[in-house]
Amino acid sequence: MSEPTYTRTELMICVAARLFEDGATCFIGTGIPMLAAMLAAKTTAPNLVPVFEFGGTGAILEELPRAVGEARTFHKGISALGICDTMETAQRGFIDYGFLGGAQIDPYGNLNSVVIGDHDHPRVRLPGSGGGNDVGSFCWKTIAIMQHDARRFIPKVDFLTTPGFLTGPGTRQAAGLPPGTGPAYVVSTLALMDYEPASCRMRLKALYPGVTVEAVVASTNFELVMPTHVEDIPAPGAEELRLLRDEIDPLKFYI
Repeated sequence: MSEPTYTRTELMICVAARLFEDGATCFIGTGIPMLAAMLAAKTTAPNLVPVFEFGGTGAILEELPRAVGEARTFHKGISALGICDTMETAQRGFIDYGFLGGAQIDPYGNLNSVVIGDHDHPRVRLPGSGGGNDVGSFCWKTIAIMQHDARRFIPKVDFLTTPGFLTGPGTRQAAGLPPGTGPAYVVSTLALMDYEPASCRMRLKALYPGVTVEAVVASTNFELVMPTHVEDIPAPGAEELRLLRDEIDPLKFYI
């Protein structure tokens, strides 16, 4: 088998970009979500509306932003507001997708980005929640982007930063979160996962080129729901790679 002509990061960006629907509003975080949004806007979703935590909405992403509050996130945008206005927009149900990362994720899509270990005496203290709780609570669908290993995909997160489906069907609504919201996908370094509607548990949806079901199972510290058929993710195309390398991130900040 020949070596791939792309990196795992480039593959994750392409997989994430293909999930964007044209015309959707998407809450975009720093890093891979920004590159994915820019790639989607140049390919399958030209009318994508990116929303950034510090108030930039609908920016034309001609250059890669370095962070969610810098000038490029407002460039030629629809509006330039503030963080409170952005979170209120999500609460009112106007943001379709939210992209999030985390150090841990559990079978129901709950995310932890606060501490590893006991909260008051942690082994590791992480960057914190930022807007993670608001994004996961109020955007219609959330997409997690994660390194895939058994230390991160665990039966129960050490700290609940961002609610997924909490403990199963009906528990989001019981907690007061809007009906119909919740996790949609996990884009990992090995595969694409979604969630089984009946159980709200994470389900293996598609494998990356060269990755086996056994490799995903071995890197997941809980039982994934297995569909009848596991799809195969197409490798990044030549045009996707050209756009990423030459137009989106030519200085190689992320790829």
